[in-house]
Amino acid sequence: MPSKIELSTNQIKNMRPNVDAQKIEKLMQILGREAQGSGCIYFTGGASALLIGWRGSTVDVDIRLDPEPPGIFQAIAKLKQDLNINIELASPQDFLPPLPGWRERSVFIGKQGKISFYHYDFTAQALSKLSRGFDRDIKDVQSMYEQRLFSLRELHDCFEAIIPELIRFPSLDPDRLKSKVENFIEHCESNLEEDQP
Repeated sequence: MPSKIELSTNQIKNMRPNVDAQKIEKLMQILGREAQGSGCIYFTGGASALLIGWRGSTVDVDIRLDPEPPGIFQAIAKLKQDLNINIELASPQDFLPPLPGWRERSVFIGKQGKISFYHYDFTAQALSKLSRGFDRDIKDVQSMYEQRLFSLRELHDCFEAIIPELIRFPSLDPDRLKSKVENFIEHCESNLEEDQP
């Protein structure tokens, strides 16, 4: 049996309790207080799901810093221990080309101190989750769509806009991603037709 020192990062991460919306709100308050300058923090994935309300918990908090607030990494390191949460620097831009207009489509949550908090563009989140394609990802995309956080037209148009840049992401199969996007759109449109009298 490994000693505490020999535990892997994944084992330690798995030992942390799930994060709820109250912890994310506390995280925002403390980051706003601790940051030494202005900047923006974009929540993505489970953090957005919690704050909007289609999930009750998440394992970690994924964020993008853009622009990076001065002193934020010191605050994050302290908060990871104080709040016992896992904070990851991750956003759809780590898996797909940035979508045109992602900043404008990002949804403002609020401001704490000099830090503005946003939900990262839900169209980009949907494309990223469709690309990954796990069951929870597909459920998240369905929940985002049902809450009207993105439109099928935006999903289609944004995907078309990034096709030329997909070559920069060798792990992605553009045809497979196109098929996933088209299948999701067809599924949603067929459900709409069935719901109409």
